[in-house]
Amino acid sequence: MLTISHLTKTFGGKTAVDDLSLHIAPGEICGFIGHNGAGKTTTIKACCGILTPDSGSIEIAGTSVAQDPIACKKSLAYIPDNPDLYEFLSGIQYLNFVADIYGVSQADRQRRIHQYAALFDLTDDLAQPVSSYSHGMKQKLAIISAWLHEPKLILMDEPFASLDFITRAELQNQVLQLQKNMPRTIVLVTHQLDEALLLGQSVTVMHELGKTETFDLSHIPYPRDLSSPELLRLREAVTEACRR
Repeated sequence: MLTISHLTKTFGGKTAVDDLSLHIAPGEICGFIGHNGAGKTTTIKACCGILTPDSGSIEIAGTSVAQDPIACKKSLAYIPDNPDLYEFLSGIQYLNFVADIYGVSQADRQRRIHQYAALFDLTDDLAQPVSSYSHGMKQKLAIISAWLHEPKLILMDEPFASLDFITRAELQNQVLQLQKNMPRTIVLVTHQLDEALLLGQSVTVMHELGKTETFDLSHIPYPRDLSSPELLRLREAVTEACRR
């Protein structure tokens, strides 16, 4: 689904990503971790087309981001930590605005908005202005808007950061439920190892100089118990990889 080949990106002579190659399979949730400055956000922004690589290539479902950026942007969604939402709109107006951009039919958007808003417990708030939403509610709205056009790839850059523990856990469970009902390829950038272990079917540790280590968690069913022997073993192994 997502194939990154020999990606390099520099800023003013400083290398942010160096010769990175990575493949993420269709329908997979990949927890993407690494220390600050390893190049995680730069990689995600290059996949979105926000940043242009100095060299290398990125393909989404076989389509080159460089050669056909419009097609790629139609097939992906990007959720940052602090999404830019039009706060003068109501929640429902914002979702319809996003649906218009992606050409989602009236019937499909109504069905999806009803389904997703119910899942995220946001139905009663859609008539309210986005400016009145809490940070957690804004993240819920951003996630709903990301799924509206049924993208093949969803890139999430610290989407649960700055949330309290209860809201974070609630959103994590809701995303898993949404993924169960409508599987998508998800890249989840996070600084929280436990979050990557709870959600990811794989965890990729990004080091400097474009080197990565990937751990397979696809055999561990949901919901997961972080105190289980298997996850404790994986936590130790991933922690050791992060130290290297």
